[in-house]
Amino acid sequence: MTLAGHFPHLTFGFGLMGNIVSFMVFLSPLPTFYKVYKRKSTEGFQSIPYVVGLFSAMLWIYYALLMGNLLLLITINSVGIVIQTFYLCVYVIYAHKAARLESLKLITLFIVVGFGLIVLLTEFLSKGDKRGKIVGWICLIFSLCVFVAPLGVVRQVIKTKSVEYMPILLSLALTLSAVMWFFYGLLLGDLNIAIPNTLGFTFGVIQIILYFVYKNKKPVMDDKIIEFKEKMSEMDEPRVPGGKDQNKFNNPNPQGMGVARSPIAANHTIDVAA
Repeated sequence: MTLAGHFPHLTFGFGLMGNIVSFMVFLSPLPTFYKVYKRKSTEGFQSIPYVVGLFSAMLWIYYALLMGNLLLLITINSVGIVIQTFYLCVYVIYAHKAARLESLKLITLFIVVGFGLIVLLTEFLSKGDKRGKIVGWICLIFSLCVFVAPLGVVRQVIKTKSVEYMPILLSLALTLSAVMWFFYGLLLGDLNIAIPNTLGFTFGVIQIILYFVYKNKKPVMDDKIIEFKEKMSEMDEPRVPGGKDQNKFNNPNPQGMGVARSPIAANHTIDVAA
């Protein structure tokens, strides 16, 4: 039994808020692509998040069309298709040859082969309501896999004790989006929408908690740098016994200006500076 019939305005409200928040999330990579445009280079950025985003939007639209009562899901994912396509076009234009070929391979794999096979197989091998259920399960499984992705960020934060690579505003927006779409799916009685967003909400809350736990912590890397500098200082100290005058003649660098005594030290310095 669905709750949408009992609370139509509430269902529409959650769906509308989900559209607004998701639209803001879709626009979050704009500063990155503005830099790409200004520098005429992708500078090592990968295209897979935008290929996956495009594939996901197309999949949800196909599901919504099959179900017939998910207009708000169609609107936001239609916008998502336009925005993700724009990102991919900019990426392909300014990426170097190897990255461009890799991006085109991903587009072919996900959009042409993956989505094409899903549409063909469900259209010819299933009928009626069964078709919608199959596509719904595909959407559910794929969404769960996407929501598991932040575990890498969580692991990095715990390991380094640093939130440098965790954009808190984006984490808040994704968490809020998951809440809106969860209640939208719940009120509609559509578990294919509700279930994945419970995972998205859970991981979003975990990221927010970790941010406030580690935001004032000193990163582990800082300790390593301090330890390295202490070792370098010890290496620069004069080891020949004697007074100041004797050190002046025996130590070719009396003021300790030498920094890199070996290729290892030099490489370490470069890595830290980078």
